[in-house]
Amino acid sequence: MKTYLFACVHNAGRSQMAAAWLEALAHPEKARAISAGTQPGARVHPEVVTAMREVGIELEGREPRRLTDELAQEATMLITMGCGDACPYVPGLRRDDWPLDDPKGRSVDEVRRIRDDVRARVEALVAREGVGR
Repeated sequence: MKTYLFACVHNAGRSQMAAAWLEALAHPEKARAISAGTQPGARVHPEVVTAMREVGIELEGREPRRLTDELAQEATMLITMGCGDACPYVPGLRRDDWPLDDPKGRSVDEVRRIRDDVRARVEALVAREGVGR
């Protein structure tokens, strides 16, 4: 079982979308997703909930959580999305950075573009890692 940790600043947009896409696209016995943020927000951004609901993925009720070193140590790979130097460094942990715009306060069309970009990146990750359904 591989564990992919998706991290951004508030854990209220990009990382929540990425974790949800991995859950939808990866085989549940091969991979799992964790998402967290360096400064977790109070809730998932409403515009993100709406955009993901359009594609049949429900994020309502998910709660942002803090990214800790302990959480990072559970991961096979850390994928950061805009947390920069605030993201932890875990020796030996594979890491990738996806430069994605923060969806907070963006128009519906912009959030859809970010959502679709996240999906494409997760699809490529799932294929590259051999963890698809």
